[in-house]
Amino acid sequence: MSTGLPHDHGAGQLIEHLSDTMPSADSFRIVADIFRMLDDPSRLQIFWTLCHVEECVINLASLLGISSPALSHHLKLLKASRLIVSRRDGKEVYYTAADTEEVRMLHHAVEQVMMISCPERQRELCSSTEIDTAVLSPQEKTIQAVHEYLLAHLDERITIEDLSRMFLMNATTLKSQFKKLYGTSIAAHVKQHRLKKAAELLTESDMAVAEIARAVGYASQGKFSAAFLEYTGYSPLDYRKRHCTHR
Repeated sequence: MSTGLPHDHGAGQLIEHLSDTMPSADSFRIVADIFRMLDDPSRLQIFWTLCHVEECVINLASLLGISSPALSHHLKLLKASRLIVSRRDGKEVYYTAADTEEVRMLHHAVEQVMMISCPERQRELCSSTEIDTAVLSPQEKTIQAVHEYLLAHLDERITIEDLSRMFLMNATTLKSQFKKLYGTSIAAHVKQHRLKKAAELLTESDMAVAEIARAVGYASQGKFSAAFLEYTGYSPLDYRKRHCTHR
């Protein structure tokens, strides 16, 4: 089948599929505008902060070490892009991230890039669940216990059925409540923490790659290396060479 392209490299069906499913140029422009909005480090820091808290200009300026006029300029641009919203309480104006799926996905993307690019961020998140236990319901506390158990047994293959029996919770409820509390599936969450732990072991120990693979629950070194490459952009040995801290 002819693709209408100058050269035919035998990928006609793939090219036809891409041509049919490719977003419009306007869609790419909108996405490019969003990333352009966050190409300033201070503005990106403000956006990240407001994804976690609602605050006024004075407190934000003090927290981030940015002058009030500069902060106001960044807030104006972020608000115009619908990434943040504001509300007035008397004379005070408070800002926070917009409560939209797009903003949540963008925040998640920023966190993921930061974890890949900044090893110290990986170590911080490995040791914290980032959940405020004081506001959890009994069911949510059970889910947090599941989370803590999984992190303590990253070297084991644990099924949903195992967790359901262990924590006396219906498997469907367990999966849905876990995703609600932690924002991802159990399998994806465990995989992320396994690879974070692997990154830590690669940079802070002399363990062989095969040992590390077993320590984070991979029976096959090949499957571990492929997953680690997908997660960080580096093979385990290349990552160790670039980020090793103990030698």
